[in-house]
Amino acid sequence: MRFGFDIDDTLINLREHAFHLYNKKLNKNIELAVFKALKTMEIHEPFGLSAEEGGAMWRSLAEEIYYTTCPAFDGAVETLQQLVKDGHEVFYITARNAEHCERTKDWLIQNQFPVQEGHFFCGMKDREKIRIIEDLQLDYYFDDKPAVLETLLDVPTKVYAIDNSYNQELKIPRLASWFELKEIIAE
Repeated sequence: MRFGFDIDDTLINLREHAFHLYNKKLNKNIELAVFKALKTMEIHEPFGLSAEEGGAMWRSLAEEIYYTTCPAFDGAVETLQQLVKDGHEVFYITARNAEHCERTKDWLIQNQFPVQEGHFFCGMKDREKIRIIEDLQLDYYFDDKPAVLETLLDVPTKVYAIDNSYNQELKIPRLASWFELKEIIAE
């Protein structure tokens, strides 16, 4: 089978990682419970930042956010490694800006994600993911972002939302833990 995965907040806990960095850089101690209750993907509001200030903060910390110690979600690396070991194809489809593509791919490899040549797609707009997913004829696709998931409702691919506080309104199948994937594909 052919599996497609978004990266940020799907395979890796990027927003929470950034939230901790914001706390550190702004000398704050905002509780993680506040983060877990956010109904938006943006994390700036609890810090009293406007959208513009939040965007500037993210850009100023991009190097640390994307390329330091951001953890994978429990079971993500092992699950993808097992999929490849079992003969499945794994594709990464991320809307990260084009200037981050090569370093993102290298970061995934350094962090033990199985990345094969030609199986990494980066730098597209969110709405352009649908074309890639259709062209690849994926059997399954996993993402966290409502705007992306909503564009995929009419594709033959089995689409799953990675369970997050900001995508609870979506009425599509969900994945709360990477340890559940084995059961899903067994159905």
